[in-house]
Amino acid sequence: MKRTLLLCSLLLAVAAHARAQQPVVSKPADAKKESAKPAPTSDPAPAASATPAASPSAAPTPAVTVLTEASVAPINAGRAASVPAEKVAPIRVPRFEKAPTIDGKLDDEVWKTAVVLKDFYQISPGDNIAPSKPTEVRMGYDARNLYLAFHAFDEPDKVRATVAKRDNVFGEDNIRVYLDTFNDQRRAYLIGFNPLGVQQDGIYTEGQGTDFSVDIVMESKGMITSDGYTVEVAIPFKSLRYTAGKDKLWGIHVWRNIDRFNDEMDSWVPVSRDKSGTLNQAAHLMGLEGVSTERTLELIPSFTVSETGKRSRSFLPVTLGAPLAADPGRMLNRPVEFDPGLTAKWGITPTMTLDLALNPDFAQVEADATVVTANQRFPIFFEEKRPFFLEGIDIFRTIMSVVHTRTIVDPDVAAKLSGKRGKTTFGLLVASDNAPGNYGEDELNDRQLSFVTEPDPDLRRRGQLQFQSFLDRVVGKNSTVAVLRLKRDVGKENALGFIATTSSFVGRNN
Repeated sequence: MKRTLLLCSLLLAVAAHARAQQPVVSKPADAKKESAKPAPTSDPAPAASATPAASPSAAPTPAVTVLTEASVAPINAGRAASVPAEKVAPIRVPRFEKAPTIDGKLDDEVWKTAVVLKDFYQISPGDNIAPSKPTEVRMGYDARNLYLAFHAFDEPDKVRATVAKRDNVFGEDNIRVYLDTFNDQRRAYLIGFNPLGVQQDGIYTEGQGTDFSVDIVMESKGMITSDGYTVEVAIPFKSLRYTAGKDKLWGIHVWRNIDRFNDEMDSWVPVSRDKSGTLNQAAHLMGLEGVSTERTLELIPSFTVSETGKRSRSFLPVTLGAPLAADPGRMLNRPVEFDPGLTAKWGITPTMTLDLALNPDFAQVEADATVVTANQRFPIFFEEKRPFFLEGIDIFRTIMSVVHTRTIVDPDVAAKLSGKRGKTTFGLLVASDNAPGNYGEDELNDRQLSFVTEPDPDLRRRGQLQFQSFLDRVVGKNSTVAVLRLKRDVGKENALGFIATTSSFVGRNN
């Protein structure tokens, strides 16, 4: 035991002596000062982060970018990210005298007058360090559109891009933008584009994620270039709900996703991991003045003409006195049916929209995916895809699933008023649904036959009375559905509101 303790003591003494003999390397004073600065990307001059571009072709070359230990160090040693002064001030978006051509090429002269955003930060997997590749974003507007141009520098043969389906581009290289058009830090439009300009869009709600069922009308085009890829975008103001004018601010995040670098995410402003939320760390836009507030009226008429034929029974089973298979049946053509419909949308103001549907035709809506319901313990909730219900659907959605618009199946008449005024968000939906009382001829015949075939005359007569009562009370009757949603923003991140629903059908109210 004594020999073991002596040997351990000798080993510890040797290790301590070896550490003492190692040279101590100290950081130069300049390196310590540099480590406290934001990590530069391609241009170390931060004052150029939001200034007009000198030339759309002028771009930093990744090959000459020197990344030192100080330049890739996290801001403030991993603590809350401090936003540089030039990114704290709102970005003043210039007004274009001429609209650029949306072709994916940044060769229009008007882009030279745009504001330029560069010097991005890698926010994932790194914590506000220098990005792997530099990015530049240009912005401008005119009376009708907001224009965005992206130049993502990269090696062209390593860019990951496919001709993807809409709303399916976030699985490859992409650029995405959050537009908080009310600057309330609650909801924002999330729009994204892959290197070929394929679009993905939705409504991001803080704390609830993104609803990609919403489709925004916009124009985009992208192309892979010799130094990466470029994307041009024109977003009509009439496609958005917004407040604009003098001194009005929009919140904005601009992110770039590089798929091959461990799904790297770069942001124009640093994002602190110590702070909960995304929109409350956004930059701001201003200068959107003289925007044309068009009162758009969208009409989608439909007119269906149909004629159907079916094989019907020739005799009732009690008349034949034999199984139904003995009835040869006959083919009957029904009269020609005319089925007109109309879906309308009126943009009363940039913050308020009125939707109206009169016997709408949803035949052009994407079909639901097949779902196997064997041993299904809970009801299936299919995604809403009908245009009438998608407008302002984020207003009616809450953390608890209170409203499911798919329960309104075939409305004869439906109206919806939704929008935001000041700090108050509102939504009112009223519909008269034809589905609960819409019984087909086959269903009615089967129900009637169940009474006719009763051997007891009293039961048969009683069944006929019940069937006639069913025809008078239920068949052809509509259910009435109404939803009212009100919410008031309180403080910076809170809200107070309520939601009220009612549904009534023959003898049933909820």
